[in-house]
Amino acid sequence: MPRSVNHVASKARRKKILKLTRGYFGARKNVWTVAKNTWEKGLTYAFRDRRNKKRNFRALWIQRINAAARLEGMSYSRLMGGLHKAGIEINRKVLADLAMNHPEAFKAVVAKAKSA
Repeated sequence: MPRSVNHVASKARRKKILKLTRGYFGARKNVWTVAKNTWEKGLTYAFRDRRNKKRNFRALWIQRINAAARLEGMSYSRLMGGLHKAGIEINRKVLADLAMNHPEAFKAVVAKAKSA
């Protein structure tokens, strides 16, 4: 009795991954084994970089807050310590946004931190 292979399902599975690798260079887009390896590696990069993105944004926010705080005559660490003592719970993302787009509001926050 001949072996049953269900070529329809396996071809669909290959076609799905080849569709995902469209736009890649050379054999990465049309040779099954190369495309599959490239696609899998891309998933690992995506997983890793979703975490790295958070790390990079936090570093950017800290740099922006530090630069704005120094314009007000304060260092980043003194500002954050002052905010903690004053009981102001504001995250770095919002603080960086205030520093960039609303400097007068940031000055008010720095004044509160200085007084604490």
